[in-house]
Amino acid sequence: MPSSNLNEKWLVVINPNAGKGKGKKDWHKISGLLEKEGIQYEPVFTERRRHAIELTHTFIDKGFRKIIVVGGDGTMNEVVNGVFNQKNVSVSKIILGMITVGTGNDWGRMFGIPTDYAKAVSILKKCTTFMQDAGTVKYYHGEKNESRYFINIAGLGFDAQVVKKTNRQKDKGRKGVFLYFWNILTNLLFYKFTITEIIVDGQRITNETFTISLGIGKYTGGGMMQTPNAIPDDGLFDLTIIKKMRRGEIILSLKRLYNGTILDHPKVESYTGKKITIDSEPKIHLEVDGESLGHSPIEFDIVPKSVQIVTAYDNK
Repeated sequence: MPSSNLNEKWLVVINPNAGKGKGKKDWHKISGLLEKEGIQYEPVFTERRRHAIELTHTFIDKGFRKIIVVGGDGTMNEVVNGVFNQKNVSVSKIILGMITVGTGNDWGRMFGIPTDYAKAVSILKKCTTFMQDAGTVKYYHGEKNESRYFINIAGLGFDAQVVKKTNRQKDKGRKGVFLYFWNILTNLLFYKFTITEIIVDGQRITNETFTISLGIGKYTGGGMMQTPNAIPDDGLFDLTIIKKMRRGEIILSLKRLYNGTILDHPKVESYTGKKITIDSEPKIHLEVDGESLGHSPIEFDIVPKSVQIVTAYDNK
């Protein structure tokens, strides 16, 4: 049963392994800044993958309505799933803030959240909030049908392959923002294209596909813009399809992912929609918010203006 007493403290969910162990190493500095600003909080540390989902659910039931994530985009994703998976409190009543200690800061970049801890805590103290969209994705993991919520970007095909390899290397202790970029280059040597059938709000699109990005936010991979026109509260996904290209053409086009001109490439298509389904031959793999999941067939749905987050920007 949920607690009848609301807790005015912030729940702080800390991933000690985020950012080469910065979550653990820098916690004393972050906690000191929170105390200096007079922010009351209850800290909890994650111990394994998906633990933040459980912790969030548990502490919402205890009366917490404000949550700070100290970690990366993957930790934020888990907290968001914990918020959605509990049924005792309306999702929109929970406030989510972030102090990023990860390497990418892609979700935070969208909302002006700095990597400087003191500045991030100052933003939390001001607590200007914004209602952003969320997405749901249904996918397969082997023969099992599973689902997940996300608030930034989903990647399929080559992008998912790169994330999967990067996450494996992170689990072995390798870190850094350039790790993702290096894996883009090395995975080009063996990645195979897929024939995809995509349906966007009833419109059917068939392509030989290299990679697909489906965004609520615009940044991924440490600052790449695969969905550069994404608006986080317009009730629509932005879909970018990069079609089959030669390896050299792909390498020459990488700069477009950083300067926001990827949609100008003749072998790139873009769409917006509320409901998107994707199937492929062979199966295409999936990642959301930097977390490797399963494979096609895949179905996406938008949940408009459902997540209340702390932003650096004045909404007036």
